Parts: sequence; structure tokens; C-alpha cells
Amino acid sequence: MKATWEKTEKNQGVLTVEVEPEKLDKALDQAFRKVVKKVSVPGFRKGKVPRPIFEKRFGVESLYQDALDILLPEVYPEAVDEAGIEPVDRPEIDVEQLEKGQPFVFKAIVTVKPEVKLGEYKGLEVPEKDFSVSAEDVDAELKRMQERQGQLVAVEDGKAENKDRVIIDFEGFIDGEPFEGGKAERYTLELGSGQFIPGFEDQVVGMGVGEEKDVVVTFPEEYHAEELAGKEATFKVKLHEIKRLELPELDDEFAQDVSEFDTLDELKQDIENKLKESKKQEEENYRRNTLVEKAAENAEIDLPEVMIENEIDHMMGHFEQQLRMQGLTLDQYAQFTGQEKEALREQFKEDAEKKVRANLVLEKIAEEENIEVTDAEVDEEIKKLAEQMDRDEKEVRRLLEAQGGLEQVKNELRTRKTIDLLVSNSKNAA
Repeated sequence: MKATWEKTEKNQGVLTVEVEPEKLDKALDQAFRKVVKKVSVPGFRKGKVPRPIFEKRFGVESLYQDALDILLPEVYPEAVDEAGIEPVDRPEIDVEQLEKGQPFVFKAIVTVKPEVKLGEYKGLEVPEKDFSVSAEDVDAELKRMQERQGQLVAVEDGKAENKDRVIIDFEGFIDGEPFEGGKAERYTLELGSGQFIPGFEDQVVGMGVGEEKDVVVTFPEEYHAEELAGKEATFKVKLHEIKRLELPELDDEFAQDVSEFDTLDELKQDIENKLKESKKQEEENYRRNTLVEKAAENAEIDLPEVMIENEIDHMMGHFEQQLRMQGLTLDQYAQFTGQEKEALREQFKEDAEKKVRANLVLEKIAEEENIEVTDAEVDEEIKKLAEQMDRDEKEVRRLLEAQGGLEQVKNELRTRKTIDLLVSNSKNAA
């Protein structure tokens, strides 16, 4: 096989590949064995048509697409390795010659990993930031513990307030006509959560059990459903239940219920100690993230748009996973917030671009500084993973090997060591 690479733009070029006839013939043989199983020809049992009869009746060209499907996944990666390029997206394939007994020739328009011109990455300074623990921080954490121990109690005579959980029926109308997706029965809603269209929850506040009310809102102009965007809607709402969080008293008994301590003062001291540890880790993360961001800003990179889009896809997938854990789909989230998927993708774009840029810069720094990861370091990391997962070390290694995860572990360690280098060479480094 012969592969030649010609760069046409900053991050794009044409990969021309010529594959020897023998490989094409082998792929055609495989294609025939696959296709003939489905072919019926008078005088022959299904799947038993001889190759010459098949080609005479259907033409060898009928095998070309299947042969391509077999051959391209094999020869394209080989051609990429031979040309020494790193693609970041699927190629656009243009077949130039595909004929039995002749070399198979194709061209691939390929977007490759961009060149990185490093700027200053040693001696960087991290701005001062306060990571001390205040009495207010301790009180806020104590408040969260108190809320976790709270119980939802039904409110019979009072009115709905922010943070109450209410159970409602609702049906939406535009110009007197109901619209799709605007109706639900016995829906649980936390008031003030921002789950519904702006203005909806505010108008439910003040309603009592059994009360019915018309809630009038206007859909946002950028609402994902075009037929609703910018329109005024009236929701007929009936409130069935109000549940309010009843909090326990903050006293020594509370401390004994939620911890190993006998007094509230002891619990507060423990909270303060844990917050200090947390702040210490937060400070370290701040230093590391700031140095990576500065090194990335100082570098020159022409980022391919596809790399940013791929990272946005990854972020969207993670976001959808988080929604599913809360019992929501992305479509439901879009409906409740009035935010289109494209608008959500746009929100992720800046962070995605920063992440791609940072990864490329760290990779280049590691290359410049000859940062390597030893087998012993990989072994130690697998040992830590096994302890965290409470699994056998050999079992974790087997899982990683089966899923191609060992290389990922190695890359993560290399990145970590690269950031360690930035930290040790920064000004006022700890």
C-alpha cells in the first residue's frame, strides 16, 4: 500500500491511498461469500451459486460496495499510520479507482490535529484568592444538614410558598385552544426551582389546597417549540397538595442524631475541620486550573471546529446522563426551561473550546518536556482504582485491558505530571 499526504489548509489535507490489487480481490471474495447467501438463481440452491455464474448474472460491480465496506476500515488506519497524521474527524472518501484486478485508489479529505505553538508556560503567576473558612460557611453547611434531616409535612390551611412542593393539575391554552405537551395531572413541582416557564411558579405561590387559578405566562421568544415561541398562554391550574419542609431544632440532640458527637459545638468544630480540608483541595485545584488556563491562553492554536463540536457532544451526553438520574429527558428539560437544544449547545461552546485548547497544550508541553509514564506508575494507579472500587486489582486491570482503558490511564497520568510541572515552575508555588 502507498499513502501520500498533501496539506491543503491549516488543519486539512488530502490523503491519497493506493491499495494493491490482491487486497481488493480478497475483499471481493469476502463480499461474494456474504452476498451469495441471500441470492437465488434458478437451478442452484440458495447460497450455492458459483462465483462465475453470479458475476455473469449480476456483474462483479454488484460486489463493490460490500468490498468497500470490508476494505476501508482496514486500509484507512494503515494509510493514516503510514502518512504520520492524526485525524480528528471522519474522512470524506472519494473513490478514484475500483476495478477487479487493478489497484484500489481513493482520496480522503482529512481534518487533522492542529499544530500547537507554545507560549510561556513556566514562571506563571496565580492571582491571590481567599480560601479561608468563615463562621458563615460553617452555618451554611449546618443548615444543609438540617434541611437533609427535615420532613415534608402537609399544609392544610396555609398558602403555597417558595420552596414548598406542590401537587398540581394544569392544562395550557393559546387563543382558547389546548396545545400539545401543555397538560399534566398530579404533577409535583418545587416552587422557586425554575423548572417551569418564567412567571408560572410565581403565580402558584399564594394558592391554597383545592384552589383553582388561571396562570398567564408568555413563552420565551427563543422557546424550542416554534409554534409556542413568544406566545401568551393561559394555564388552568388546580392545586391538590402543599408540602413544606419542617426542620429539626439545632441542638445537642440534633448533633447526636446526625453524627458521632455529643454536642452541637463539637459538630460545628468537625464541620469547620472538614471545610478546611475541602478548601485546601479547592485551593490546589484553583492553582492547577489557573496555570493550565494561562498556558493555554499563551499558546497559538488554530482549533478545528469539529474538535469543539465533538467536545460539545461529549458534554451534552454527560448532561443528559445527569438529567436521567433526576428522572428527566433532554426534551422535557427543554420544554420546562423554554431552551432549545441548540441554545444549550451554544452555552457549552466556550467551555468546550477551552477544554480542547488546554488538552492540546498540555499534550504539547509533555512532548517538549519529555514527560513519560512508567509501568510502575500505571500499576500504582490501577491499585488505587481497585481500592476505590473495592475490586480485585487483577480484575480491574483485565477490565481496563478489555475496554482499551490502560492507554487512558496512562494519558491521565501524563496530563497530571504535566500539570505538576506547571505548578512546580509557577511563581509562589506551594
